[in-house]
Amino acid sequence: MTSVSPPGRPTLRQLAVAERTVSTITRRRMVSAFMAMVIALTAIITTLPLLFILWHLAREGASSLSVDFFTQMPKPVGEGNAGMANAIVGTLILLGTACLIGLPIGIGAGLYLADFKRTRLATIVRFLADVLNGMPSIVLGIFAWEFLVKPLGHFSAWAGGVALAAMMIPMITRTTEEMVRLVPTSLREAALALGYSRARTALAVVLRTAMAGIVTGVLVAVARIAGETAPLLFTAFGNTFWSLDLTQPIAALPLQIFAYAISPYDEWHRLAWAGALVLISVVFIISILARFATRSSRSGGHGD
Repeated sequence: MTSVSPPGRPTLRQLAVAERTVSTITRRRMVSAFMAMVIALTAIITTLPLLFILWHLAREGASSLSVDFFTQMPKPVGEGNAGMANAIVGTLILLGTACLIGLPIGIGAGLYLADFKRTRLATIVRFLADVLNGMPSIVLGIFAWEFLVKPLGHFSAWAGGVALAAMMIPMITRTTEEMVRLVPTSLREAALALGYSRARTALAVVLRTAMAGIVTGVLVAVARIAGETAPLLFTAFGNTFWSLDLTQPIAALPLQIFAYAISPYDEWHRLAWAGALVLISVVFIISILARFATRSSRSGGHGD
């Protein structure tokens, strides 16, 4: 005769199943907690090099930062009150020249790749842009020297801007293409249905919608080229005097830091650390602006 458990009381089989379930849940929670700790540890390890670099630069270079550093010109060792005003302005000029050349070409190429993505020309351009993204910067510097410096017979800020623009263009091209692809197809179709031409749709509707992502990509590209030294050694070359002429050699922070870092003088070494701190601060600010642009675009999208 089979025994029947009283109503409301679990059987032995149910108790065993419940025990196995609790054991499984406990094991999964332990594994999940362990993996979360591993992931957190890897995230901390990833940020440690940047934190160490920032701390070391602040320790070595902050003491040399002063008003004179931003307003005075480089001076011989021992004269005091030396600065890097010409290098700071020269860096801004080179970045501005690179943006004037690289932005229209990069954004235009990105729009073409997004709208005509299946054509043979688009496939070739996309492949070459990816190759250029991985090309060493010194190769681009040699290229600019061969075609812009050697024929003219002298270094120039213009050649430096072209070399930096050549580094920007593939990055902006691929970023623009990816951002434009995220624009809904229905938005394009609505603009075309209202009588917009394809070119006007791309510029007035698609480009405007993807502008926040494109701006982020542009800022990242600017941050990428701001600290480049190798291309400028073959093009802008550097200048110890104040110069705003694009046809002449021009000073730049990376070049000035390099020249001071390899010198035997402790005073110049301190200025090199200060220049490196200013340069990485500029890159850091640009990166923050890129994050802010992305966050603002998302907030605007939710608000609509």
